[in-house]
Amino acid sequence: VQLQASGGGLVQAGGSLRLSCAASGSIFSINVMGWHRQAPGKQRELVATVSSGGSTYGADSVKGRFTISRDNAKNTVYLQMNSLKPEDTAIYYCRATVGTVVDGMSEYWGQGTLVTVSS
Repeated sequence: VQLQASGGGLVQAGGSLRLSCAASGSIFSINVMGWHRQAPGKQRELVATVSSGGSTYGADSVKGRFTISRDNAKNTVYLQMNSLKPEDTAIYYCRATVGTVVDGMSEYWGQGTLVTVSS
């Protein structure tokens, strides 16, 4: 199973970006999908998650600005980021709990995509 993240880049404060992360491989099912981020010199933190049924969670720091969604048919999770702030600058990682016939339920991480917000 592989998670391929895309959509990062450089944007000015107040701007928007949309991240995508597609899961591929011998997938039987996908449970929770989510996004984490790691800013320079800081620990990785949870940004948002979405369950297979569509229930979402967002960290307080991004509520009202970021929206997580998923397309189950495409095994893809999205993160729409609006009103970006310089403190949102980080490498964003997608994560998914994926079920396969061989390995059962396991957690997988994408390679990370860099988001840089200039002031």
